[in-house]
Amino acid sequence: MAVAPSPSEIFQRAVEEGERRLDQSMLELVATSFIAGFTVVFGTVALGIVHAVVEPQFGELSKIAGALAFGPAIVFLIVGRAELFTENFFDPLAAAFDRSDTWMVPSLARLWGVTFVLNLVGGALMALVFSVDGALPPGTGHALRTTATEIVARRPMAEFADSVAGGVLVTLLSFLLAAADSVGTRASIAYVVGFLLALGPFDHVIVTMLHVLLGLLFGAEIGIGAFLVTTSIVTAGNVVGGLGIGTLTHLAQAKGAEKSTE
Repeated sequence: MAVAPSPSEIFQRAVEEGERRLDQSMLELVATSFIAGFTVVFGTVALGIVHAVVEPQFGELSKIAGALAFGPAIVFLIVGRAELFTENFFDPLAAAFDRSDTWMVPSLARLWGVTFVLNLVGGALMALVFSVDGALPPGTGHALRTTATEIVARRPMAEFADSVAGGVLVTLLSFLLAAADSVGTRASIAYVVGFLLALGPFDHVIVTMLHVLLGLLFGAEIGIGAFLVTTSIVTAGNVVGGLGIGTLTHLAQAKGAEKSTE
C-alpha cells in the first residue's frame, strides 16, 4: 500500500514544479496561459448546456448536474499543464520561499501578470466563438445570461467571501497535486475540485469573469462598472484566500515538518 508523502516531501515537489513554472520562456508562458483561458470556457459552456437541459424537469438539481459538467475543464487544465491564474500561487511561491531570493519577485510578477491577462484573452476569444448565433443548443444562452446576472448582483461581502473560499480551494488543489504520484490521481483530484468550485459557487476570478463575459455576449444587461467592481472583488478575495490563507499555511506546515525531523 502506497504511503502518502509527508508535508516536507510535498513542499520539495512543489519547489521543483515552481522553478519549472518560473523558468518558462515568454512564448511558453503566453501559450500555456492562453490555452488555460479557452479551456475554462469549455467547462462554463458545458455547465450552461447541462443546466438548460436539466432545470426544466429537475429544478435545483440542475446546479449539481452543471457542476458535474464543469469538472472536466479543470482536468484538462491540470493534465495538459496549462497555466491558470491562482492555481500557480503555491508552487512558484514555494520555490521563492525555499531560496529566499529577492530576484524571484520579478519572476513571480511576470508569471502572475501574464497568466492573468492571457487567461482572459484566450477565454474571451473562445467565448466569442460560442456566442455565434446557433452555435450552442437552445436555452444555453439564457442559462449563461441568468447566472452572469446573478454573479454581479451579489452583495460585495458575499462575493468577497466566496472568492476567499475559491482561492483556498484552488490552492488546496495545487498542494494535493504535488502529493499525487499518477496522472489518474491528479485527474481525479482536479475533477473533484472543479466540481466543488462550480457547485459553491466558490468564485475564481478567471472562471467568474469569463462566465460574466459569456452572459454579456448572450444579452445580459450588465454595465462595465459592475463588471469591473466584480472583477476587483473576486481578484482580491482569491489573493487573500490563495496566498494569505492557503499558500502561507501550507508553507508553514511544510517548514514545521522539516524542523520536527531535525
